[in-house]
Amino acid sequence: MIVGKSTKISTGDLLDERALVVLSGGQDSTTCLYWAIEKFGATAVESVTFDYGQRHRIELECAQKVAEKAGIPNQILPIDTFAVLGGNALTDQQMDVETPTTGQLPNTFVPGRNLIFMTFAAAFAYQRKARHLVTGVAQTDYSGYPDCREDTMRALQEALQLGMESNFEIHTPLMHMSKKETVELAKRLGAIEAMAFTHTCYNGERPPCGHCASCELRAKGFSEAGIRDPLLDVKN
Repeated sequence: MIVGKSTKISTGDLLDERALVVLSGGQDSTTCLYWAIEKFGATAVESVTFDYGQRHRIELECAQKVAEKAGIPNQILPIDTFAVLGGNALTDQQMDVETPTTGQLPNTFVPGRNLIFMTFAAAFAYQRKARHLVTGVAQTDYSGYPDCREDTMRALQEALQLGMESNFEIHTPLMHMSKKETVELAKRLGAIEAMAFTHTCYNGERPPCGHCASCELRAKGFSEAGIRDPLLDVKN
């Protein structure tokens, strides 16, 4: 959970105890969806998925299937600016996913993505009187993305509170968890079966390719948790 500085908020701008989950269709956001359901109750949870021109369109389908399985409404919102900007392997079809050199960000980093996602999510949540925003970012087992860090989310929470004069709270349940711990949490929440509908592979393969950085990290987490990843049994 992220707690930023207190801001002066007028009573009329207080939002309800409802939650909006940013659902990418991946392992982490799926775990967060089930976390939100447990914490706030299924009737108080919605999810939003962003179509940002990602090269692997299967993410959108996966997010819809995960939300449907969880019994939660999901809305896909288009944000095509990232594809126009290019310069990263997640939106540029001409770029291959590369292993980053030490001290450099991987070419899968989409500059500003999480900042934009959370801002759009807040605008979406504002219309629904939902004050809780849930995202699966983490600064432990991650790819070094600066917009996944706790200090980034803390600053963003304060900016959203001030900019919309509302009592938003950003929740990051996985922030300090390893992938092993994330898998264990998913098991406790009853989310393991839903993992069969998720997508993680940078190469867009189902079953996963098993050798890209994202696949290796996911496999490591399931292996250390002693749980078989149901995505491995998915047939093309």
